[in-house]
Amino acid sequence: MWVTATLTPQPLPSIVFYKKQNADLLLATDPDCDRVGIAVKNEKGEFVLLTGNETGLLLFDYICSQRIKHNNMPENPIMVKTVVTMDMAEKIAENYGVKTINVLTGFKFIGEQIGLLESKNVEQSYIFGFEESYGYLTGTYVRDKDAVNAACMICEMFSFYKSKGISLIEKLNELFQKYGYCMNTLHSYEFEGALGFDKMQNIMKTFRESVGNNLKINSFANKNILKVLDYNKGIDGLPKSDVLKYLLDDGCSVVIRPSGTEPKIKIYISVLASTKENAIIVEKNLIENVCNILELE
Repeated sequence: MWVTATLTPQPLPSIVFYKKQNADLLLATDPDCDRVGIAVKNEKGEFVLLTGNETGLLLFDYICSQRIKHNNMPENPIMVKTVVTMDMAEKIAENYGVKTINVLTGFKFIGEQIGLLESKNVEQSYIFGFEESYGYLTGTYVRDKDAVNAACMICEMFSFYKSKGISLIEKLNELFQKYGYCMNTLHSYEFEGALGFDKMQNIMKTFRESVGNNLKINSFANKNILKVLDYNKGIDGLPKSDVLKYLLDDGCSVVIRPSGTEPKIKIYISVLASTKENAIIVEKNLIENVCNILELE
């Protein structure tokens, strides 16, 4: 049994209500129903919230496996994600022979890619798009994230695995065992006023001039910088954007960008490690090192 809920301005029933209903899966959307989050039971029967990245990975793997099973994978399948979304998605894509297209933050850029495919009459190649902030889309019928579509797919996926006696947490751990434990975190730092704006600009300038290949700083927390993606130069035909992504040793990455809507700098840390415990240590070291460079507390 599962219970679904859509967030409204009125309070939702407490977690006690769902426990009394013996719910297995909880879903909640935001008021305009374009994002969806879920909670599932762990082995102790306690509800655990999944991150947007984790739900996206589960959906993507499920869609790929079912398309192959039912022989309806398109000839040149494509998955689109934002640059700050978990890099492990690319490993799953590679396993299934799916091309990954990385776009700037914001689902409108995923929608733009659908439009480009449609203009070439190959929109059937698109099989999934998602972003770490709980936005998913499995088809080409809209140009934005859609929680109605995502909730239906989540319920289908949940039912499929439940019929086989597999929980979503067990399936997620199976993916981690196959591809490595992946952790993705977001850290935000606020800068108020005109002086704050100037400081944000200086931070981005400092990174571009001193951090990266063949520059003064070429590693974070002893992980070498293998490649720098400066989206301010307009990469892969994308619009210029003040975003820097550093690809590091061992499948790790660091993304730094100013928020487009708030006076904040956002840092995304992605870690690939053998275990969750190791990932926590690596993530902690990376964000501390980056913050030291930025002189952030």
